[in-house]
Amino acid sequence: MYTAIYPGSFDPVTKGHLDIIDRASKVTDNLIVAVLNNGAKNSLFSVEERVKMLEEETAHLNNVTVKSFAGLLVDFAAECNANMIIRGLRAITDFEYELQMAQTNRILNHKVDTFFLTAGLEYAYLSSSTVKEVAKFGGDLSAFVTPKVAEQVKKKINS
Repeated sequence: MYTAIYPGSFDPVTKGHLDIIDRASKVTDNLIVAVLNNGAKNSLFSVEERVKMLEEETAHLNNVTVKSFAGLLVDFAAECNANMIIRGLRAITDFEYELQMAQTNRILNHKVDTFFLTAGLEYAYLSSSTVKEVAKFGGDLSAFVTPKVAEQVKKKINS
């Protein structure tokens, strides 16, 4: 049985994230979407809000669960009996960083492998930062996030 973890900040979850989640759910028995609780980062949404958003957006995927974590990803993987980490790649610059992280994680826990999924072309440019920037100036978010997420982003930005 293969259990994979797809970690990230998901602040907010984008259509690119959802594409990776959907595709990863098809190649593993269990997929845990792991929301990073990083107090050093100035997030738009709390960890609880991000988990809830992801639970709502992935409810139709029976083998996907959403959890939050803090600390080393490989320690969280061991807690969850996961043997795979899924990472999405948008560009070659992502690959350089992700390769270093994959190699470090492999040294820390040789039982966990990292698998890379390339972003769909329609999402190769997309990041949560882009979503927040467009929202800040009142732009249309429909190409970037689902309607539910867009509503929540606009509410946060305008509060």
